[in-house]
Amino acid sequence: MKNARIVITGATGQVGLPLTRALARDNTVFALGRYAKPADAAKIEALGAKPVRADLARGELAAVPTDADVVLNLAVVRSNTPDFDGDLAMNAEGAGLLFSHCRPRRAFIHGSSAAVYAWKNGEPVSEGDPLGDHHRVMMPTYSLCKIAAESVVRYCARQHGIPTTIARLGVPYGENGGWPWYHLMMMKAGVPIPVHPSGANRFPLFHEEDQLRTFDALVEMASVPATIVNWAGSEDTKVEEWCAELASLTGLTPKFDRTEKALAPLPLDVRKLEARAGKSRVAWRDGIRRMVAARNPELLKA
Repeated sequence: MKNARIVITGATGQVGLPLTRALARDNTVFALGRYAKPADAAKIEALGAKPVRADLARGELAAVPTDADVVLNLAVVRSNTPDFDGDLAMNAEGAGLLFSHCRPRRAFIHGSSAAVYAWKNGEPVSEGDPLGDHHRVMMPTYSLCKIAAESVVRYCARQHGIPTTIARLGVPYGENGGWPWYHLMMMKAGVPIPVHPSGANRFPLFHEEDQLRTFDALVEMASVPATIVNWAGSEDTKVEEWCAELASLTGLTPKFDRTEKALAPLPLDVRKLEARAGKSRVAWRDGIRRMVAARNPELLKA
C-alpha cells in the first residue's frame, strides 16, 4: 500500500510496531495513543509516523483524522484482576467509537485473536467454528472481550456501510519478539515452560514479514458484512518444536511443566487467507533464528 492515509492503534505493540514502521515508509500513518510521556511520542516519530493523542476507552478522539483511507485497530487491553468493565470499555466500546469517528474511505481492519475460538480437541479451527473462552485460564477477560469487540465491529460495518475485515491473529513473532522469545527468556532463567497435557501443543507462528505481506490482502478482502479471516502462518508449528529449535541454536535446555493452566493447543485453518495472499514465506526455523540473532545474539552458539 502506498500514498494512503492510515490510522493505527496499538502502534508500539507486538504486531503494531513493525507494521507501523513499514507502512510509514510509503504512507501517512497516524498512530493513536495517550502519550503521557514525551518519550512515547518520540518513539512513534522515530518509526516515521505521526503521534495523535487519543483515548479509546474514554472516547477522546477529537484529534483523530476523519479522512483516513484505512483504519488498522490493533489496540488491546487485558487485565488479570479481572476488570471486565474496563476491558470491555477499551476493547469493545473503544473499537466502536473509533470506527464511528473515523469511518475510513476504504477499509476498517480489526485485529482480533484466535482466542475467540472454542477448543477443538487440538484440531485446526476454521472461521465458521464455534466461539469460546479459550484464553480464560491465563487471561480471564481476553477471549470474551475479543468476541465482544468483533460483535461491535460487525455492527459498525453494516451500520456505516464500510468494508471491514476482522483478522483473527495466531502467534505473531519476529525481530520484535513474541511468544517464542518469552520461552527463550524462560529457558535462559531455567523457568519451566507451561504446556497443555492434551498432546502436541500446536500453535501457528506468524512472522512479522508475513504479517506485513498479507496486510494488503486484508484490505482487499474487506466487505459488508465484515469478512472474518484467520491471520496466521501456513506451517504447523508446536511449542515443543520451537523450544527444541531454540535449544539447538543456543545450547539452552527447555524444561516443560505439563499443566491444565496452560493454553490448550489452537492450530488454525488458514486456507481462506492463503487463497488471497498465498502461503507464508518465512519458514519458522529461519524466523526463530532471525529472532534470536536480532534480540539476543550473545545466546547464539558459534
